Amino acid sequence: MDRTISYKKRRRYKYTLFDDYQHETSIRPPHAISLRFIDLDLSGLLIIKKNYAWDGASGPVFDTQKIMRGSLVHDALYQLMREKYLPQKARENADWLLREICLEDGMPKFNADLVYLAVDLFGKPYTKPDLLHAP
Repeated sequence: MDRTISYKKRRRYKYTLFDDYQHETSIRPPHAISLRFIDLDLSGLLIIKKNYAWDGASGPVFDTQKIMRGSLVHDALYQLMREKYLPQKARENADWLLREICLEDGMPKFNADLVYLAVDLFGKPYTKPDLLHAP
């Protein structure tokens, strides 16, 4: 009998999605991904479902309307990497997509470039699997 348990540290989230949200990405998974709150199909269509929880912007960045949609998509993609549904190499596309969405939503280019630089430099630990085991 296996006596090992698997668990995660509890995360705290600030926001909950009120309706499903869809976004085209350039990330093509090897097979369609369908989870409780996130779907990613073979064409790269990301569907984030109602009640998905995320923490908004991280670090010294403030949660403004110009980063909320980007942070939602970015957090969902990072979650797929943490849970090993996407390879770590998807991080480059996820980080660039965050920048592009911020620009679409009216963030000044200088600020969007800083957001991109921050996730490029400091985001890697947040894509690493966070499933723990005991004993």
